[in-house]
Amino acid sequence: MIKGLYEAHLPVSNLKQSIEFYINLDLEMAYQNEKLAFFWIEKGKSWLGLWETDKVTTPYHPSLRHIALQIDIESMQSVKEWLGQKGIKIKTDFGFSPEKQPLVLPNCPNAHAAIYFEDPDGNSLELIAPLQLDCKEPFEMMTLEEWNKRNK
Repeated sequence: MIKGLYEAHLPVSNLKQSIEFYINLDLEMAYQNEKLAFFWIEKGKSWLGLWETDKVTTPYHPSLRHIALQIDIESMQSVKEWLGQKGIKIKTDFGFSPEKQPLVLPNCPNAHAAIYFEDPDGNSLELIAPLQLDCKEPFEMMTLEEWNKRNK
């Protein structure tokens, strides 16, 4: 029945500025009007809606104003440099400096590599790649480099 997630939405204060930011992330515009823009995440399968609204002042919480975009693990190896080339700063909410990222999330029995950053309105964006979906033992959050050494 359910095949996947087709759309997600974020509030933005300045649609023009946000469009520039998401184009900088190499997303393709799918639709736009004066207060709304949709970007393809995967063309024909999923898109992200940006709504120009005063609701952007709603305080951030992981259940609000957060989107995780999947990338492959090979891309995760170079994502920090890719974001840097685009002028995007990495968030350090989990106590890992930008130099120590990407990090590995300990959501046992699943392990995912991830890196976090924000759009111009402070919406939380995450690039995430599955590493292992059947971890046997709980583990602490660590760097992807540590994960790779541990799992050779």
